Amino acid sequence: MSSVLPPLALAPPTRRPLPAWTREPLLHFLLLGALLFGVDHLINRRAGDANEIVISAEVTDEARQLFKATRNREPSDEEMAALRKVWLDNEVLYREGLALQLDKGDTAIRERVIFKALSVVDSGTQLPPAEDKTLRDWFEKHRAKYDEPARFDFQEAALEGEASEASVRAFVSALNAGTPGDAKAGLRVFKGRPHSNLLQSYGEGFAKGLEAASPGQWLALPSREGWRAVRLDAANGARPASFEALRNIVQQDWTDATLSEQRSAAVAALAKKYVIKVEASTK
Repeated sequence: MSSVLPPLALAPPTRRPLPAWTREPLLHFLLLGALLFGVDHLINRRAGDANEIVISAEVTDEARQLFKATRNREPSDEEMAALRKVWLDNEVLYREGLALQLDKGDTAIRERVIFKALSVVDSGTQLPPAEDKTLRDWFEKHRAKYDEPARFDFQEAALEGEASEASVRAFVSALNAGTPGDAKAGLRVFKGRPHSNLLQSYGEGFAKGLEAASPGQWLALPSREGWRAVRLDAANGARPASFEALRNIVQQDWTDATLSEQRSAAVAALAKKYVIKVEASTK
């Protein structure tokens, strides 16, 4: 049926979901510290009490604005809490670095002081033995990260203008009957889309419809942005990962996660020295 449509245009490859940065703030102190909270007057607004840290309303508002600019949506309450935690961890490390006189030679460079303080924290971490049982247990707990998800190859015939349920169903009927379709329709081709991406991009109704589809048949499926004319080309079922095949990768991931947890715990212990106050947002 592709003869009734303009030439195929391969859709851009799906971008992999971003890392779970909200759960591991210490792995990206410098990046988020510079990106989200790099405005000098925000990080230098301190009260006279050296043991008090105020997460000002300006910090919260700046974080919200930059999050929205980069993610095209408002942050959730959980995400805002994670952003404040990143800023707080940076501030704690910065103050501890100053207390240890790690700013010598770098008095104007906050990120370097934080990096030096984090190096001091790292010197106190100790990785436990990477025993086989420990790695296997960690692998099973995080199996979703390693299992190969179900993947789908499909095409979408995108109608220009309003794509109501009736117009899409009529177009699908024409395609399946072999009669010429709308000359203004464009064909998009998707390869290897994982099930999680279908849910995220199109919604549950679309994902379920594509899962139940027979290859080669055009369907009208609902999505978050309206009805779509879709044809499944191929579906590959989910496959469980093998610990033996991925042992080295699992060990590296376990090492990174374990050290990150130790860093977070160490900084949290340092933060107990301070009185933390959060100002209400002005927004």
